[in-house]
Amino acid sequence: MIDTHAHYDDPAYDEDREDLLNGLFEDGGLKAIVTVGCNEPTSLAALSLADHYGRVFAAVGYHPEMAEETDLDKLAEWIRHPRTVAVGEIGLDYHYETPDRSVQQKALREQLAFARDCSLPVVIHDREAHGDLLNILKEFPTVAGVFHSYSGSWEMAKDLLKKGWYISFSGVVTFKNARQAVEVAEKIPSDRFLTETDCPYLTPVPFRGRRNDSGRMAYTLEKLAEIRHTSFEEIEQQSEANAKALFGLPETIF
Repeated sequence: MIDTHAHYDDPAYDEDREDLLNGLFEDGGLKAIVTVGCNEPTSLAALSLADHYGRVFAAVGYHPEMAEETDLDKLAEWIRHPRTVAVGEIGLDYHYETPDRSVQQKALREQLAFARDCSLPVVIHDREAHGDLLNILKEFPTVAGVFHSYSGSWEMAKDLLKKGWYISFSGVVTFKNARQAVEVAEKIPSDRFLTETDCPYLTPVPFRGRRNDSGRMAYTLEKLAEIRHTSFEEIEQQSEANAKALFGLPETIF
């Protein structure tokens, strides 16, 4: 398995981070993790974890909720790090209406421009902002990446797929009310989906309410196999191949 979106900088792991990560890799089921930054401290933490663990890679950037903190000089420095595989987590989040939408949109455009100029994929956060987000992405036709923990419709997914994007599924797909995610998971082409945890959040059934970790991604893969009428092994192999393709992960770690 490859967990393409995790937050191992989170304080939820402060007491057992090293033992947990070493155990996940030693068990053999987990092959790699992309741990994702949301601002300066978390992006630096992601890079530090990637330096320490040979199977951990970093995505760096400013989450829309941190848009006011965006520092392009620092982002340029992080992107040059050899363990950086993506710009993210970036995007738009209108749920709380803060920061102001215009501030979020400016930060998103700036980071998309960096990704374009550095030929890196992006990790997109989209919450209640589908229309504005898609319009901004149209301004950067050569930029692609992944919509993490996808929450949109199949119609929106079809449009993204035509433009070269990947769709990622988290533990949400195991939730009873995840009708849209299930529909997209059923219909998406096999070469265009990824799997993730977004840990320590979005813990899959039957562990909802507990701290999530990359080992529990197996429950998401099992659910995807059920939805797609195929085997766990097929989902695992295909999602792994897709993650390698998008993030350019080195074959030497596998």
